[in-house]
Amino acid sequence: MDKVDLRAERRDLYAPKPGAFSIVEVPAFGFLAVDGRGDPNTAPEYASAVAALYAASYAAKFLSKGELGRDYVVLPLEGLWRSEGHDFSDRAAWGWTMMIRQPDWLDTAMLGEALRRAGAKGHAAVELRVQDYEEGLSVQTLHLGGYDAEAPTIARLHDEFLPAEGLEETGDHHEIYLSDPRRVAPEKLRTILRQPVRRRPA
Repeated sequence: MDKVDLRAERRDLYAPKPGAFSIVEVPAFGFLAVDGRGDPNTAPEYASAVAALYAASYAAKFLSKGELGRDYVVLPLEGLWRSEGHDFSDRAAWGWTMMIRQPDWLDTAMLGEALRRAGAKGHAAVELRVQDYEEGLSVQTLHLGGYDAEAPTIARLHDEFLPAEGLEETGDHHEIYLSDPRRVAPEKLRTILRQPVRRRPA
């Protein structure tokens, strides 16, 4: 059975160049998602959310493989981040949506069964959901290094690139985690930084 890597089908979205901003059009994708608040480094809610997401995503993978004969690589963890007034200095006040994209051949019933199986394995307290998310026009880049070192790149995006291109932000700051921080040194982490935007009115 061949194993599909959905990232390879959209390298424009999953393989941006480090240090360079690119403008992309992101279509609607289906996700398993969960909302929360607090510092991701210390909040137990965050750790529980991520563990539940992976449990449900691997349950979906096994269902796809067993019932549909279609295997695939589980897609990376993603996060939407928000803070009052875009002030991210107080981590405890961060709001977030953590999510993992799912293949479009998995219907709502199968994803619902994946959620049920994750709940049966000890994750019932986490309010996972199935949702579609469409960012549309966005700007992204690949950040190499630790999460705490992202600020200069994000500032350059908002203060230099967006004004120069006649763009303005429209939604949450979005990160796609291509590396596992439990196994990769901070300086070698690879993270896609993405910001949905719109053309500024003339």
